[in-house]
Amino acid sequence: MSAETLILVILGLPLLGALGIIATHRYPNLREGVTLVTASLVAILVVILARRFMDGEPFSLTIAEPFPGITIAFEIEALGMLFALVAGLLWLITSVYAIGYMRGRKEKNQTRFYAVFAIAISCTLGVAFSANLFTLFLFYELLTLSTYPLVVHAGTPAAKKGGRIYLGILLGTSIGFFLLGILITWFIAGTVDFQEGGILAGKLDPAWAGLLFALFLFGIGKAAVMPLHHWLPAAMVAPTPVSALLHAVAVVKAGVFTLLKVTLYIFGSDFILSNDVTGVLIWAAAITILLSSMIAMSKDNLKARLAYSTISQLSYIALGAMLASQAAIIGASMHIAMHAFAKITLFFAAGAIYVATHKTLVSELNGLGRVMPVTFIAFFIGTLSIIGLPPFGGMWSKWYLGLGAVETGQLMLLAVLMLSSLLNIAYLLPIPIRAFFSKPDNGEHYTEIKEAPHLILLAMMLTSVACVILFFYPDPFYQLANQAAGGF
Repeated sequence: MSAETLILVILGLPLLGALGIIATHRYPNLREGVTLVTASLVAILVVILARRFMDGEPFSLTIAEPFPGITIAFEIEALGMLFALVAGLLWLITSVYAIGYMRGRKEKNQTRFYAVFAIAISCTLGVAFSANLFTLFLFYELLTLSTYPLVVHAGTPAAKKGGRIYLGILLGTSIGFFLLGILITWFIAGTVDFQEGGILAGKLDPAWAGLLFALFLFGIGKAAVMPLHHWLPAAMVAPTPVSALLHAVAVVKAGVFTLLKVTLYIFGSDFILSNDVTGVLIWAAAITILLSSMIAMSKDNLKARLAYSTISQLSYIALGAMLASQAAIIGASMHIAMHAFAKITLFFAAGAIYVATHKTLVSELNGLGRVMPVTFIAFFIGTLSIIGLPPFGGMWSKWYLGLGAVETGQLMLLAVLMLSSLLNIAYLLPIPIRAFFSKPDNGEHYTEIKEAPHLILLAMMLTSVACVILFFYPDPFYQLANQAAGGF
């Protein structure tokens, strides 16, 4: 299969899968079979694409030129390949989980759910493969619109309110700031194509570079840098598989990926480092890391606690992008993958708890680990990876982010990273400890409670094992991260 054909097939398969899901809506088993087959094919093809890319094969494809010099085009580079691997692999696992969850909960509108999920994955891959800012912006906006029906899936007043906040913040920031940044970039550089080393050096007065970077930082609302983060906890009204999509597979990762891509291929690391472009801005990420961690500690609702944890972890990636050193870029890029596998495990566990017990509060989890050991062991593994302890994959991304802070002489930011890890312990570790070692409240006996359906457990076990494997074998993601950062 030619390079151009492979890109088109990977982008088009989820859309064909969505049509197949709609066509088989009367037959749930067949409909879900279409979902699994489509997700499996995408995962296989993304792995094949990664192997061919790592062997040095170039991948590029131009679809159209709607404006002179501005194209809808795709080109595979290391960072995009890393993001596509995460999205492609985790879509399959999330689909397995979603089938168990949606059936276990007897959710309505399941056909719409699976079809829109597939469309969102196609948009995510479009973001990953974009060759320029115009194409990326197009798929970035399509991703926002395609995930809106998932956020409001329940159809309740709370879901509709969460959806309005979701759309309002993400569309408002992207049109108000992100698009303005793209237009200024095109006016200054004469192009919006991604280029290794950036396109602004020698064309943009360094005195104005910080302001332009700020437009991207706050315009890419999916990165959830405070104070533009409220859409993320508002979207927690969605079913847990959607939370997994938002927090690990697609939306938030599309945000920090876009910020990294702008850093590397629009500004360029050398331009940022030599002109202190991100000077004060970097503290927006640092404050977000600490403040959202402290808010997470105050949340008794489990999904809300995990949502604010995600906001904090995303700013690790934003921090690495703005540090802009090689080690920091490696750490930020690897954190896209390491956080994805760990956080999706935590959300899978939260959903399993809800399906099995209908409990949503941390304070209600006392003693549940004795009747749901698989769920809470998975939660414990995901927690340790988020904290950054060995032998779990999250250690490597945090290690390189710390090296990046040292490399650039930002010892205060190193202290922020270390303090944040302590806060991770404070708001996550008590959950499995409470589940295994505390007695149920009010003398409650869990004789009727058992583990969630097998498909839910299978998905959790796969992502938990991945957290361990990525400690001992982080090479695929490390090699891509190192290449993106300019290493060889």
